[in-house]
Amino acid sequence: MNLVEFCLIRKIGLFISVFCVGFLFSQQKVSGRITDDNKINLSSVLVFNVTKNIRTLSDISGNFAIDADENDEIRFVKEGYYRTDKIIKKESFNNQIDVVLLRAETLIPEVKISYKPTGNLEKDSKHYSDSRKIAALKSSMDAYIKSPMNVPIPVNEIPKTFQAHDFNAGQVNLIKVFGEAVRLVKKASAPKITAPTYGETQSFLARVKTELDLSFLTKLGMNDERIDHFILYAERVKHL
Repeated sequence: MNLVEFCLIRKIGLFISVFCVGFLFSQQKVSGRITDDNKINLSSVLVFNVTKNIRTLSDISGNFAIDADENDEIRFVKEGYYRTDKIIKKESFNNQIDVVLLRAETLIPEVKISYKPTGNLEKDSKHYSDSRKIAALKSSMDAYIKSPMNVPIPVNEIPKTFQAHDFNAGQVNLIKVFGEAVRLVKKASAPKITAPTYGETQSFLARVKTELDLSFLTKLGMNDERIDHFILYAERVKHL
């Protein structure tokens, strides 16, 4: 190997060494933790190196790490929070970066009231209450829902025109006749059910109130008088 070749190889080796050292120094990382103004760790925060166009996300503990060089601009973005930008300094590589994101205020749409209250409660309440037509409609619907049905419910069966031929028509079904006779005998021997008297009804309602747990009605804000009205209403509608 002559002197020229030795010098050339040495220069190449020196160049490669300088390049590797520069590459290692360029692959620096900055790390830190992201919290809100209550010191609660924020996860899934977008950490974006604007200068190098690289990004990452913070973990469940709010920690992050991203490649960066000095003077790089790092942006922190999360929905519902104000965006925060940081410029990387020399000391950022040796110390952890603490980032605090402030929660964005929720704007409530403005409600405009065209009516100006007069201070008269009776007059103002009429303005904000339902109109006469709506009040009448609600009253009629409430009465309709509470009223008993006066139209028979249609029977869910196939019309006779579309039914198959009944081969048992005209024949005596002894089992059915025997069963009907037994039913009539039981009906004749069973005690007749009569309408309760006023005293029997009041005694029954008193038993219902004392023997059943009606605390759920008290939790709804009903006093004893309203509970009595409710039990009486249930007796009239459902025949308890």
